[in-house]
Amino acid sequence: MLNYIWAFMILIGVVYGAITGKMAEVTNAALDSAGDAVSLCITMIGVMALWVGLMEIAQKSGLIAKLTRGIQPFIRFLFPRIPEGHPAREYIATNLIANLLGLGWACTPAGLKAMEELAKLEAERGNPGYVSAGKGIFEDGKKKGNKAGKNGSELPVDTSGKSGRVASNEMCTFLILNISSLQLIPVNMIAYRQQYGSVNPAGIIAPAIVATFVSTLTAVVYCKVKNRKQK
Repeated sequence: MLNYIWAFMILIGVVYGAITGKMAEVTNAALDSAGDAVSLCITMIGVMALWVGLMEIAQKSGLIAKLTRGIQPFIRFLFPRIPEGHPAREYIATNLIANLLGLGWACTPAGLKAMEELAKLEAERGNPGYVSAGKGIFEDGKKKGNKAGKNGSELPVDTSGKSGRVASNEMCTFLILNISSLQLIPVNMIAYRQQYGSVNPAGIIAPAIVATFVSTLTAVVYCKVKNRKQK
């Protein structure tokens, strides 16, 4: 859909330039924007390299591990159905910490791994959409069959060949929390402002903290209300 939207906007710009006789301005603007895009990418690569490097140092020094343990009560509050010690907890914590520091790109791998572990958790629970077609659930390398539901009956396996997946509560909560993204240091925005000549690039920090705090608080309340209603 986004491809169609961008193509439509480009087409409108070209048509408007042709009708108004300003094709030269449209061409110059396109070339200038291409140059700005390359320059911005180079700037962001440097910023990303710096903060990802700091993140790596923090991880090697054990700081990330300490922060991960520190936010476990928050993880437990938001994801009560994820078992203690499950790998998804660590990946979720790492993702939230990276987001907290404004490292949007650095948190992506942890976010993907968290979703992967949550999918495995759904397979362990016997969710049909997460069990391979015609197969039961595998534990410790052995086929255990479908886990029993609350009433003692076996949960069905998806044998249609289609995934039929539905996001679990934990997946939805994690995604919403990731989008709301409480940030103490909005690294990307500071870099953008610096690139485009802002007098005070870091002036966005206080408003960003307030805005992301409100958005994250709203996300937490929304998720807890929805989970309570579903129960």
